Formats: sequence, structure tokens, C-alpha cells
Amino acid sequence: MPEQVIAVHRRAGAGTSRRFGSYLSLRDFEDAARRLLPKMLYGYVNGAVETRASMLEAEAVYGEFALIPNQLVDVSCRDQSRTLLGNRYASPFGVSPLGGAAIVAYDGDKVLAQAARVANVPMILSASSLTKLEDIHREYPGAWFQAYLPGDDLRIRAMLGRVAAAGFETLVVTADTPVPGNRENNVRSGFSMPLRITPKVALDSALHPRWFLGTVARTFLRSGVPHFENMDATQGPPMLSQNLVRNMDHRDRLSWQHVALIRDVWKGKLIIKGLLSRHDVAKARDVGADGIIASNHGGRQLDYAISPIRVLPELRAEAKSMAVMMDGGIRRGTDVVKALALGADFVFVGRPFLYAAAIGGADGVLHAMALLRDELDRNMALLGLRQLEEITSGIVRHVKGSPHA
Repeated sequence: MPEQVIAVHRRAGAGTSRRFGSYLSLRDFEDAARRLLPKMLYGYVNGAVETRASMLEAEAVYGEFALIPNQLVDVSCRDQSRTLLGNRYASPFGVSPLGGAAIVAYDGDKVLAQAARVANVPMILSASSLTKLEDIHREYPGAWFQAYLPGDDLRIRAMLGRVAAAGFETLVVTADTPVPGNRENNVRSGFSMPLRITPKVALDSALHPRWFLGTVARTFLRSGVPHFENMDATQGPPMLSQNLVRNMDHRDRLSWQHVALIRDVWKGKLIIKGLLSRHDVAKARDVGADGIIASNHGGRQLDYAISPIRVLPELRAEAKSMAVMMDGGIRRGTDVVKALALGADFVFVGRPFLYAAAIGGADGVLHAMALLRDELDRNMALLGLRQLEEITSGIVRHVKGSPHA
């Protein structure tokens, strides 16, 4: 981690600790965001499909694993940095792709990128973002881009050309969205993407003036109606629309043959996101992917989809030399430790960082990252670990029926 980045990060942490002194964990940002955001918008971020089983289990499962510390180890020189895909990052966590972030937090995509750049961790820009991918690359040249690609060779080539021209070096192809998930909570609350202004939506917005004035009004005054900028090679529909919809045609045609085409066209690092089966990891390896992200899409696609951490060991074994990353349910430094012990090289965090952006912009995200970083540092000391490479499966034990599950 460059010394100047460390200095900036320390200054940011010192300057924000007083402002966010009451925020002691990632969960505190969620509690504050619940009060700040309209019910429909908080429900969009916090929601999942149908029974919410896959989302809830992804968080609860960490309670089934107990940690086994080693004592009387000199841990005075702890180091949580990690090399991933040729880059050295300050911590083994990054920012998951977050669709619609700029309607949840003012300039949400940019502030997440700013915080990730200062903290020296990766940030993945969502294809469903409201900020042009070219602008995010200028903000953070090390950011990754996550694409929702159709099973259409021409549209794939056009999109990859745009991403490459912008300068991105890492492409994340999401595999688990052939059709949209059944998000009943959005229908009930009136939320949609694009957002349709109904009396219910208007009232919900008016009852949350801090969010409305600080995010919506401020965005409209500065740059007009935000658009879905990155779903295709050309601009998509506006975020607010009565009739227009996002182009989601032919996603159900996307196959491993298209991934082979992507691998042939894309010259940078290629990551496949949304894999949970050993069979699919083998396919990703055979096609030449550089890594995979084990994910159940935050519980937003298939209800009862297995939690990524449950299948991590077998995915790690199948991946061989590929990088294995995961997201889902990470809320504490101990969660990071458990994921790394079970086979992940790296983890990604979504909702908590978006809540932090809504509450405090880039400073809020930096504070949230600092909380997770400090928890991980403390846990390493208490476990008798000096570096991440010392984290092995031997420090975790599955405790069936844990009272914390």
C-alpha cells in the first residue's frame, strides 16, 4: 500500500471518527439508513426474493462456525494486506456491485469508488449503476466493471469494446440473472427500476426530506435526471420513467459458449460471479477465467439458494489456481476470517457500504471500511495470526446448532 495512500486513509479515519463516533459496527449504518431512506428504497436495498430465506441464511450461517485461537504468539507485526489478480490491496475485502447506488446515496457510485481508492481495496461498478463507467474509471482507475450481458454476440462485443476503451482491466460477468428474481417486496412498496412516480412513492419520498433534498433534488439540480448508463454500449432509460424499461432481453440465452467468446475478446482479467456449484467452477476454469465470485446475489435471485460459505471448500478445491472470492452476509471481521479459512482469497461487502454512503458519503464508507479493517486486525491478534496466509481451515470448526446461528 503506497505511503501516501496510508497517510490519506489515516487522516480520513481521524477526521471522520468524531463525526461517526456512534457508529461502532457495520450494522449501525443499516439502522441509521432505515430511518433516513424512504421505506420503498430501504426495502429495495435490504430486500430479497420471496421468503428471504437465502439472504437470512447467508448472514446466520457464520454463527455456525467457531474459532480456535493459538496463544502466546508474537503478533506485534500484523499485516492484513493481500495480493489478488496481481494487485496488492490493504485488506482482503472490497465493494460489491451495487445497482442504483446513486439514488440511495448522493453520487453513490463515485463516493464508493473514492473510498475504495483511498482505502486501497477493489470496488466493482454495477452495470445497473447511474454513473457512466468512464467517469468511475477516472475516479478510480483500479475499479472493476460488472456486466449483465445478453446471449447476443453483437451486443457482447459492443459492450466489451466500451469497457475496454474506458480503461478497465478487470471484467466481472454475472451469471445468475437469466431472469429477474421475484422481489415481491418491491411490488408491495411501489419501488421499481426505473422508478415510477405514483402517489404512494411521492408520499414516501416526501416523508423523508433529508434523503429527498440531499440526494434526489441535489442530483437533479446538478445533472438532471439520472439514467441507467452501463447496461449496454449505449445509454439506457432514465431512472424516473412512466413507460421506459431497462433492456434485459436475451439474458436467458447467455451460456458458457458466450463466456468463451468473452474470454477470446476480453484481454484483461475475467471474473465469473454468481457461481455456487463445483460443476460451474470447473466450467469457468476450463474457459480460462481468472477467478470466480461465489455468490447467491444477496438473496435477490433464487430463494433458498445455498449460502456461498457452505460450498466454499469444494469450490476452492475445484478452482485450483483461479482466484476464489465470495460475497454474502459479511458484517464482522470474524466473518472475513471464517470465509478466508474456508477457502476464499477475498470477500466483497455490499449493503453495509451502501448504507454508509447514504449516511456519510465517502467519509462514511471510509469509516465503515475502517471498522471492518480494525475488527480484522484485532481478530488476527486474538487468534495468534500475523498475516493472512496463516489463516487455515484449522482455526474454524463447524458447530452444528450454534445458538448464534
